[in-house]
Amino acid sequence: MDPSKMATAPPMKFLRRVQNEYPHTMLTMTDLKIGMGQLLVEGGEPKRNLQRAETMVKEAAARGCGIIVLPECMDLAWTHPSSQTEAMPIPGPYSDRIAGLAKENGIHICCGLTEKDGDAVFNTAILVDDSGKIILKYRKINVLKVAQDMYQPGQSLSVADTVFGKIGVNICSDNYADCLDIGYVLARMGAQIILSPSSWTTEYSVTEDHDPYGEKWIAPYTRLARLFDIVIVNATSVGTIVGGPYEGMKMVGCSLAVGKDGVAQQSTYNEFSGQLELVSIQVPEPHLKGTEIGDMLNTNNALAGTS
Repeated sequence: MDPSKMATAPPMKFLRRVQNEYPHTMLTMTDLKIGMGQLLVEGGEPKRNLQRAETMVKEAAARGCGIIVLPECMDLAWTHPSSQTEAMPIPGPYSDRIAGLAKENGIHICCGLTEKDGDAVFNTAILVDDSGKIILKYRKINVLKVAQDMYQPGQSLSVADTVFGKIGVNICSDNYADCLDIGYVLARMGAQIILSPSSWTTEYSVTEDHDPYGEKWIAPYTRLARLFDIVIVNATSVGTIVGGPYEGMKMVGCSLAVGKDGVAQQSTYNEFSGQLELVSIQVPEPHLKGTEIGDMLNTNNALAGTS
């Protein structure tokens, strides 16, 4: 097969066919549309949550997205007590449903699920490619103190090679300013994009007149993106938390995409209903590796000290 003769094929199908024919050749899309799926997530209602996810995945595919990101613990909801009795293994029925959606709609899906493994429960995210294969599974490391009775911390990081480039995955508070070493490691592993299913919460008194996140998220995202020239995209839940330690608090969207030039897209405040926000990004070029990164950081630090 001559790849030049396939130029009229749709981008995803083109890249997939070339990759199948030439498995040792890494082709990437420089322009990528990502869906940030601000999903209404109800505690302990996996059937309804997965149905809403299905609708959003179909919309993202129809609108030309190569990837959709869905929230943290989108099956049972973050910190809901049902995590201790209803969490499923991965692979398992919930991840199988996501894999089927990815394959049926020809789209990559990154989402958070509550994972049962033996006696342990994990706050987990998966990345599924458009063939329905789970190509990355990550267990949240920076588990909040209030949630440590529910979720065990993860013990590993990895990146996945995709038709879009190298993708890393983390979850929500893994991006706190005092925990950016997780993002640093993903970047050092070659990640050009980091996807981060999230469930940002606020006090019930917060309204759309407030800036509920501000520097808490934009500052660390921007630092990481500028330092390594990567793009970070998350998707957060909407709705009111029922049950668990955060009962009565709410999730209000405001999903975020940040690159080296700052905020590429910030979704709207929405506490009642889900919505799909799109962001178009330029996938960064593969960056430095190994000790080259340290040399770059030392040079930048030296320059900053003389400015």
